[in-house]
Amino acid sequence: MTDVQVFSKNVENDNVVFGLRKIMSLHQKTYPNALRTTENRFRMTQRDVIAPTNLSERLANNKESERLANNKKPCEQQKTEKNMEECFMIHYAEVGLKGKNRAFFEKRLVQNVKQSLRGTGYAAVKRLHDRIQVQLAPHADIAEIKKRLSNVMGIAHFELVCCTEKDMEAIKATALQQTADKTFQTLKIETKRSDKTFPLTSPEISAEVGAYLIRHTGARADMHNPELLCRIEVAQNAAYLYTDKLPGIGGLPVGVSGKVLVMLSGGIDSPVAAWRMIKRGAKAVFIHFYSYPYTDKASLEKVMELSHILAESNYRSAVYLVPFADVQQAIVAGTPAPFRVLLYRRLMTRIAERVAALVNAEAIVTGESLAQVASQTLTNLRAIEAIADIPILRPLIGDDKAEIIAQAEQIGTFGVSTLPHQDCCSLFVPKHPATRASVTDLERAEAGLDIAALVDAAMEGIERRVVSFSYH
Repeated sequence: MTDVQVFSKNVENDNVVFGLRKIMSLHQKTYPNALRTTENRFRMTQRDVIAPTNLSERLANNKESERLANNKKPCEQQKTEKNMEECFMIHYAEVGLKGKNRAFFEKRLVQNVKQSLRGTGYAAVKRLHDRIQVQLAPHADIAEIKKRLSNVMGIAHFELVCCTEKDMEAIKATALQQTADKTFQTLKIETKRSDKTFPLTSPEISAEVGAYLIRHTGARADMHNPELLCRIEVAQNAAYLYTDKLPGIGGLPVGVSGKVLVMLSGGIDSPVAAWRMIKRGAKAVFIHFYSYPYTDKASLEKVMELSHILAESNYRSAVYLVPFADVQQAIVAGTPAPFRVLLYRRLMTRIAERVAALVNAEAIVTGESLAQVASQTLTNLRAIEAIADIPILRPLIGDDKAEIIAQAEQIGTFGVSTLPHQDCCSLFVPKHPATRASVTDLERAEAGLDIAALVDAAMEGIERRVVSFSYH
C-alpha cells in the first residue's frame, strides 16, 4: 500500500484527499513538488482526525479536548474572534499605473471616499501598499457603504473582507466563518501572497484551506465552475479573506484631471457628457442658458435636479444660470434665419469662456453628437468652435442616441431629462436651418451684432447656485 493510499485510508473523510489533490492539480507544472509536500504536511497536521478504533478512545479524545479548552487563558479563548475584523478593501486599476504621481491620485481617492461615506459609521480610510482600506465602527451601515462605494469614481472593485493574523490556523478559521451563511456544494480557493516571507506558497495555502473547508462543510472541490469562490490575500500586515467581489465604476478620482465647464441643457445628452468627464477625474462646473419669460421655468428646475444627481459623483457643484432671451432677440432681429441656432451656439460659447475664466476651468464640455441634429454636422461644429480660445470637449461625439439613452438610464438622469421643458435653442428655430455653414458665413451673419455688449449684459444677469448631494 502506497503512502497516499495509507493517508487516504486513515483520514476520516476521503473527500479531503480528493479535494486536496484536485486543488493542487492545477499547479503541478509550476510547482512539481507542491502536491507531495502539502500531502505530507497535511498528514502530519491532521493526526487528530484519524478515526479512533473504539468508543473509549473517542470519549478520551473528547474529554482531552474539553480539558484543553477549559484550561485556556481568557486571552487565548478570545484570540480567534478578536483578530477577525471586517473592513472594506478598495482596489483601483488605472491609478496604480501613475508612477511617481501615484500618491497624488491615491490621496484624492481617499479624500473622495471619506466624503462619500459621511454618516455611514465608518471609522477610518487608510492608504495601504496597493489598495485602500475602510475601517468600520461597531455599528457601521454595511449596506449603505456598499451602495456609496459603487458610485465613487476611481474604484475598480471592492470587497467586504475579514482581516486576520498571518497564521494558518487563523486563516482557516476565518475561511470557515466566511462560508457560514452561504449555501454551496462546490468550492475553490484562490490565494495571492504578496508577502513572500510567509512560509507557505500560494498553492499550498489554497490546498490547506481548501482541505479544511471540505472536511468541515462536506463540499467538493471544483476548479472550473465553483459555487463558492473564497479568495485569500496574504499581505505585509495581515491576511484578508472574502467571497464577494463588488464592481466599482472605474475611471479616475474626481479632481485629479482639472476643472471643466459643462453646458447643461436639461436634455438627455449633456448630463451623460458631464458624467463621462467626471469619470475621467474632471471636476465639473455647470452652466445653463434659459430664455424666461419666453419659455417656462421647467428647464431651470430640471437642470438643478440633474446637477443634484451628478453631485453624487461630482460632490459639491456650482451651477451658473445665464439669462439668454435678450441675446436671442438680438440674433432674431439682426441675422439671417438659417444661421440662428449656430449664432446662438457661438454666443453661448463666448459667454461660457468668460465663466470658465472665472472658475479656472480649462475646457468647455458639450453633449453634442456628430450629425445628430442640423447644428451638429462636422462643418457646423467647426464653425461654432472657431471663436473659442479654450478646448471644447465632446465626450459623446461618436455615440448614437440609443447608446446615450442607455447610459442616461444607467446613471439615473434619463427620467428627469425626459420631463417636458422648452429649451432655449428651440426658441425661434427656423424651418430650414443651415447644415454646412462656414466660418466666413457666420462671421458675415453676426457682423451687425454688438457681440461684446451682448456678452457683458448676459454676464451681469448670471446667477450662481451651489448643489450638494444628500443621501437622506
